[in-house]
Amino acid sequence: MDNGASSYRRFREGDDEGIVQIVRDYKDGLILYLREYVASIHTAEELAEDTFFRLMIKKPNFSGKSSFKSWLYAIGRHIAIDYVRKNARQVQVSPEEQDAGLRRNAGSEPAYPEEEADLERTYLKKEQKLQLHEAMKKLSPDYRQILWLSYFEELSNEEIAVVMKKNSRQIRNLLYRAKMSLRSVLEKEGFDYEDFG
Repeated sequence: MDNGASSYRRFREGDDEGIVQIVRDYKDGLILYLREYVASIHTAEELAEDTFFRLMIKKPNFSGKSSFKSWLYAIGRHIAIDYVRKNARQVQVSPEEQDAGLRRNAGSEPAYPEEEADLERTYLKKEQKLQLHEAMKKLSPDYRQILWLSYFEELSNEEIAVVMKKNSRQIRNLLYRAKMSLRSVLEKEGFDYEDFG
């Protein structure tokens, strides 16, 4: 049983320090993972809070069939998908209107807030991982998601399958295609893909 599972079990048995430990251990990674769905660090923070709130209020049963981390990320992913679906129905703003709004609001809140940059730098400590992260931004959302879970969260294929709600074969195929796409991006930018393996 991993530390997250142990902390969650303690929380369900009445020890509030268990949920505090879970938030402390998983918050940053969950926020950055969820940001891949919503492209806003502030929205990702809210979705992470919703994920932890769901644990606190509903106290879903953790069966232990996967790692606690993959189970938690699957809950967060579900919340993010619901958020995206709900907000897709809202009126879309054109890129020109967004740019005009950013120019009007210049100085009030930057398009890429400093706190988001700090969170990324803290979480993605090595220069190589920063380069990899930048290259991944050029990939499709599914590719970014699976590579994020594999490279940065270091989840196994089985754990990724739980998070992404796919079978092992689909994960192997998707991961292979994502790596080939990443290789192409890195090579175009002058990096040797083998250095990132």
